[in-house]
Amino acid sequence: MWPWGHLAVGYLVYTGLARRRTDRPPTGEAALAAVFGTQFPDLVDKPLAWSFGVLPSGRSLAHSSLTALVVCGLVWLVARRRDRSRLAVAFAVGYATHLATDAIAPLLAGDLRDLAYLGWPLLPLPTPEPGIGFLERFATMELTAYAWFQFALVVLALAVWVRDGRPGLGTLRKWLGSWRRAVES
Repeated sequence: MWPWGHLAVGYLVYTGLARRRTDRPPTGEAALAAVFGTQFPDLVDKPLAWSFGVLPSGRSLAHSSLTALVVCGLVWLVARRRDRSRLAVAFAVGYATHLATDAIAPLLAGDLRDLAYLGWPLLPLPTPEPGIGFLERFATMELTAYAWFQFALVVLALAVWVRDGRPGLGTLRKWLGSWRRAVES
């Protein structure tokens, strides 16, 4: 799945859970934590595999369910100590939806071997990926039904995000303003 598809699914799932639990939309910080969680596996694996050749695949280390458990556990411990458990849950939901949505295409194709990344390094990865980067992959993207489905999810997620009051936007502005003031002084 493309980054925008991961973001859309992760936000929709997290806002649904937040509303179910509190009957309110997510806070700005929680929305950002969920969004970061949706991108985290690719932010780790893609550069380390495609640009630096350190990992065997763009779906290996951070796409492993074993790594996800460790990372989410560490995030939980840090967040709990700071009385920010909600942020750890948001991050974990984003991370989990990323792994789940990456599993959709192999499941639909009936190719369970392509899910070996979920158990890496205990399970061997299938075949190595071609050594091309994100921009080349983007340039050769095919507009399949699955790609259009992802675009539809983005439109739905944007509508829900606006209905939710655009959580995270004010938080980002606040962080950027603080950063800018710190740089200027």
